[in-house]
Amino acid sequence: MFRYLCLGTNDLARAERFYDAVLRPLGHRRVAFEPDAAWQGWAGWGHYADEGREELALWVCAPFDGAPATAGNGTMVALAAPSWAAVDDFHAAALAHGGRSDGAPGIRPHYNDDFYAAYVRDPDGNKLAAVCRGRRGGADRPVP
Repeated sequence: MFRYLCLGTNDLARAERFYDAVLRPLGHRRVAFEPDAAWQGWAGWGHYADEGREELALWVCAPFDGAPATAGNGTMVALAAPSWAAVDDFHAAALAHGGRSDGAPGIRPHYNDDFYAAYVRDPDGNKLAAVCRGRRGGADRPVP
């Protein structure tokens, strides 16, 4: 369904440090692309190839209209996590890199009894979630 998501930032260098750290536990690395004037002020994570003909990525940049970036009320990007440990590491990395918790890692039984998630706000206030679905969060972590 999606090719990419884009979130606004007021400080690209800060956003790069934050997203490098929080996306690493989920298995995502910075997108490599040929730098040119069109990409100045952008950073992305995920998959980007063949000049964007193949793409599934999360991008951050300053808003095109020149106004300050603001977080949308009710807007959230939920990212797939391969394990409960990855959810925990995502949350810890967010707190260590200028983010804030919007919900500590844990089972969310109101969604489902195997819905393990953590919620954070990036330094610009954008809401992110890391979600792992499954009866076990790893060999040492059975679902209660």
